[in-house]
Amino acid sequence: MRFLFLTPQLPFPPRQGTALRNWGILSNLARNHEVWLLSFDERSTEVHLSGGRLPIAPELAKACREVATYPVPHRSMLDRLWTLVTSQLPDMAWRLWSPAFAKHLNEWVTRHHFDIVQVEGIELARYTLEAPIDERQTKIVFDDHNCEYLLQRRAYEADTRQPHRWHGAAYSLVQWQRLRHFERRMALGAQATLCVSPQDARALAALDPSIRAHVIFNGIDVARYTEVTAKPQAAPDRTLVFTGKMDFRPNVDAMLWFAHDVMPLIQHNLPDVRLMVVGQQPSPRLNALRANPHITITGEVSARDLYRTIAAADVYVAPLRVGGGTRFKLLEAMAMRRAIVSTSLGAEGFDVTSGRELLIADTPQAFAQAVLDLLGDDALRRTLGRRAHAFVSGTYDWSVIIPQLERVYNGIISYREENRV
Repeated sequence: MRFLFLTPQLPFPPRQGTALRNWGILSNLARNHEVWLLSFDERSTEVHLSGGRLPIAPELAKACREVATYPVPHRSMLDRLWTLVTSQLPDMAWRLWSPAFAKHLNEWVTRHHFDIVQVEGIELARYTLEAPIDERQTKIVFDDHNCEYLLQRRAYEADTRQPHRWHGAAYSLVQWQRLRHFERRMALGAQATLCVSPQDARALAALDPSIRAHVIFNGIDVARYTEVTAKPQAAPDRTLVFTGKMDFRPNVDAMLWFAHDVMPLIQHNLPDVRLMVVGQQPSPRLNALRANPHITITGEVSARDLYRTIAAADVYVAPLRVGGGTRFKLLEAMAMRRAIVSTSLGAEGFDVTSGRELLIADTPQAFAQAVLDLLGDDALRRTLGRRAHAFVSGTYDWSVIIPQLERVYNGIISYREENRV
């Protein structure tokens, strides 16, 4: 089959959840199919069209038959306010809107035949809704990385409990309502909708009973992580690690809650415990945490250092209270046999049991005690790490997931052949 992928950023190198999923799917499909890529490149201010020398990694050039990239559109706060007032579309439909990108897509689907056009995330959904795609010949697959209306609803509910965040609650309320309509429209317009968890599938079905979302889990190359060795620590202090894109609201909320409400309880018993917060573009809201000498906010690090930091963690923490989907961060920590403490929401979408693959706790007291229990019990940490590794290897390795995805593609292609006019 010939695929055209639309991605919000270059899939390689894969340094965050969206790119990890994009690269895992794209690179594995490229072994047996032809892949084209139309993407934004946040590192570049220039358009790079296929046929020329593209400043992309050799791994990406090898996987794709054709690649074209566009710089991320600039949106000022005034632009955002204007579309908030004048448009009924959600903010995410405007975030990556580029007439030049749309024109390029329209030219490609007019000049070339694609069996599948796969839209990676709701930020790009508007492009296929407006493109001249003959659905009798080309099928649209919408990969909904998060059930976005659900994420905004949960952000609204979380922010309403904090008066200083009521402005965020107001924004999320508007976006929640707009996303309900936009996400439903995209899911109904695609010939297949993918989601990352049964919970997200049920949330999409709640928008319209005719939506039949296919659950395609987030995956990883487990062997790649198993081989990572821990970076030597300068001191024998117990180390907690959290990783993620640190301007993403759920991650920011998680670290603020953990640092303010959980960390002091842990430090009361273990004063020298350290927290490493690793991820690109730390939000200014996290700056206050730097006053604690036991909290390190690294900013962006290389993939090698990221994995070695996770491998060096005594306990990996996932104190998420907002969000949806499933978390690559947990898959990575499981693949490296780390002991994990997560909230119920952080572990949502995974068929795990507290005390078997990880520990789950939702209050500051319970979360702190779970961390302390693990830090005080080497055998329990090793047992949970071993079970977590077995869990992720059997279900979330790309070798297991890609055949499931190909069955979805074959199903909609077969339907096309049976109903071709």
